[in-house]
Amino acid sequence: MPLFHIGGEALDPVEQTNFPTEKALQTLIERNLQTVFNCRLVASEFPTGAQHAGRIDTLALSEDNNPVIIEYKKIQSSELINQSLYYLHWIGDHRGDFELAARKALGNKVEVDWSAVRVICIAPNFTKYDVHAVQVMGANIELWQYRLFKDSTLYLEEIFGKTIAASTENQTANKNPVMVAAGKKAAITRATGTYTVEQHLQGRPKDLQELVVAIQEYILGLDPSIQEAPKKFYIAYKISQNIACVVVLKKTVVIYLKLDPAAIKDMPAIGRDVREIGHFGTGDFELELKSMHDVEIAKSFIEAAYRKVGG
Repeated sequence: MPLFHIGGEALDPVEQTNFPTEKALQTLIERNLQTVFNCRLVASEFPTGAQHAGRIDTLALSEDNNPVIIEYKKIQSSELINQSLYYLHWIGDHRGDFELAARKALGNKVEVDWSAVRVICIAPNFTKYDVHAVQVMGANIELWQYRLFKDSTLYLEEIFGKTIAASTENQTANKNPVMVAAGKKAAITRATGTYTVEQHLQGRPKDLQELVVAIQEYILGLDPSIQEAPKKFYIAYKISQNIACVVVLKKTVVIYLKLDPAAIKDMPAIGRDVREIGHFGTGDFELELKSMHDVEIAKSFIEAAYRKVGG
């Protein structure tokens, strides 16, 4: 992934470098967790006890209140995958330890959603064997590749995110084709916990289902690295952090976007500022969609939110 500096009409390659230590990489990410992954820091170098005799590099809480484990390597190492899998199983058996640490770091009112534990591995390179191993494991492990350049530019790219392994082909008979399409889309995007897009569409009118699929296709079409993460009350679309959260109601579809409502000069009739209004999902700008025309209006705002989070 070469990087070039544009000087007039000339392209000058920017030389790559690396962090002096893994701790330097870890410290930089931890100090910028909100910016990079929209997570809150719970603990650094968290001890797993005498029996397990290890330390989790970074423990955090995602914007969806899911536990997050982050492990780092400044050189290519398959040990990172095994280490992350080990800690993933550890945290599943030590929920109380994590919740205690989260309350200590973030306050007693903090909520933890255990429907998914997010594991992030950050390294300069991963082999094809690493990617295959994570895929076969079926664990919720993300592989993020980084490049550090001498002009103090850091490039992060996700090269693997967990996908749904369940087949949908044998479950489509006598089903609404819109729901089948949504199910197939979900089958090639990211799974979070046990929730699916299809569950959000069940019992909804056909025209509403079509709106959801239209939104889904547009968002996923913006960037192949965008992941679909169905939650209990909404469907999140994310890269390193949420871009949009879609809530399927009985008569409308509501989208929450990571945009500053105060910066929107021409507020559309379907939009509103929800900074002071409680709602499911993340994002301060709301769009309420009732028709395909509303979907067209929403597209420019969705793309703006995608650009805003670094897409």
